[in-house]
Amino acid sequence: MCVVIVGGGWAGCAAAFSANAAGAAAILVEKTDMLLGTGLVGGIMRNNGRFTALEEIWAMGGGEFLKVIEEIVTHRGVNFPGHLHAMLYDVTRIEPAIRSLLLSKGVELKLQKRMTGVSKSGDVITGLLTADGEKIGGGVYIDCTGTAGPAGNCARYGAGCAMCVLRCPTFGPRVSLTDRAGVAEIRAGEGFPHFEAMSGSCKLEKKSIRPDLVQKLESEGVLVVPLPAHLHKSGQLQKKACQQYALNDFAENLVILDTGHAKLMAPYFPLEILRTLDGFQDARYADPYSGGKGNSVRFMAMAPCDAGLRVSGAQNLFCAGEKTGLLVGHTEAIATGFLAGHNAVRLLNGHEPLALPGKLACGDIISFMHNEMKKTEGLGKKYTFSGSVYFDRMRKLGLYTTDIAKIKERVDKTGLTNIFTKTVSRGRFVRHEGRII
Repeated sequence: MCVVIVGGGWAGCAAAFSANAAGAAAILVEKTDMLLGTGLVGGIMRNNGRFTALEEIWAMGGGEFLKVIEEIVTHRGVNFPGHLHAMLYDVTRIEPAIRSLLLSKGVELKLQKRMTGVSKSGDVITGLLTADGEKIGGGVYIDCTGTAGPAGNCARYGAGCAMCVLRCPTFGPRVSLTDRAGVAEIRAGEGFPHFEAMSGSCKLEKKSIRPDLVQKLESEGVLVVPLPAHLHKSGQLQKKACQQYALNDFAENLVILDTGHAKLMAPYFPLEILRTLDGFQDARYADPYSGGKGNSVRFMAMAPCDAGLRVSGAQNLFCAGEKTGLLVGHTEAIATGFLAGHNAVRLLNGHEPLALPGKLACGDIISFMHNEMKKTEGLGKKYTFSGSVYFDRMRKLGLYTTDIAKIKERVDKTGLTNIFTKTVSRGRFVRHEGRII
C-alpha cells in the first residue's frame, strides 16, 4: 500500500497528500532541495475560473491542503488586466508550510533524490533507481516531473539557461518517469507542432525598485506602469506558456503583482530597457537571474493518459500537472494531483480509477484538453481555468461562478463531496505479483 510520486511541484505535493488521505503510504521524490517547483515563483490563485475550480477541490475534500495556502496569502480580491478576484500567496513563505503539512501527515520526503531509472516486470513498474544508487519501491507510481528543462531545451527553443528556480545546472536535468518506464511521450516537434513555451513571468527584487512604487504595490497588490509606445512588447505574448495573460494590456504596460517578490507579468524584459523607466533605474531580477533575456521553456514532453490520469502503456502509472497535457497553473496542478493521488490508491485497492464528471470544471478541463490535443490546432493552445480557450468554455457552459454555496451544491450532486478525505476500501480486483487479475 505504497504510492511513489516523482516530482515535488504543486501536482506532486497534492498527489502525495491525496494518496495519504486515501489510506496509502506516500513517498515523494524530488530532485532539488525544495518542494513546489514553479510554485516557488508563481503565487497566483483564484483569478477568474480558478476561483470556481479551487472551491470544487475544497468541496471534494481538499480543504486542509488549501487552508495552508490561504494562511500564506498576502492579498485577496486583486483585480488586474483581464483578471478578477485573484488571491496572491507569498512565494517566500509557502514552501516550508506545505513541507510541514506533508510531514505531519506522514508523507516520506526524499529531497535531492533524482530518479534516473525504472525497473519493470512486463508493463508493471516495480521500482525506481536514483542517481545516488537508492532503490525505491511501491505499488503505484505517479509522474509529476513536469515538462520544463533540461537546460539544453532552453538553449534550443529559448534564449539559453535563464538560471530559473528549477536549477537544472545544480541538481541535474529533469528525468521523466513516463519516459524511463518505456512509454512514448507526446514531444514537441516529434510528429507534432512545436508547442513549447516560455514561463510567463519574471521576479524583481523589491529593494531594487523605487520605494514609493513598492509601497503602492504592497498596499494594492498590483502595480500597472504604462510603457512608452516604442516599448510595447506584443511580440512576447505568443511565447508565454500562460496564454491567459496574452492580452494587449500586458504588452502596453508593466503589470506587476505582489507575491513576496515583485512579479513582472512578462516572460522576459531586457534589463537595460527596464532601467530606463522611471523608478526602475536600479532594477534587478530575482528569478530567473537572466530574466532580461529569457525564461525557462516548458511543455517539452507530456504523458499519454486518460480522464483518470492513468498513463497508457504502464499498468501502475499515473500522472499529474503539466505531464497530463497542455495544462497551465497551480490550481490546475493541484486538481490533477488530488485526482492522481486518489486514483493511485483506488488502483491499489482494486477499484477502477475515477474520472471527474464534466459537470465540474475540474473534470471538464481534463476531457476538453485531451480532446483538443487530438487536433493540430489544439496542440498550439494552452488550457487554464483563468483565461484563454478554456475560461471562454467555462463561461459558455455556465461552469464559472463565485457563488461558493452553488459550487458546493454542484459537487454534492455528483456524489463527490469530501471524496478526497475518504479512505479507499478494498475492491473486487486482486493483485498478484504487481498485476491486477
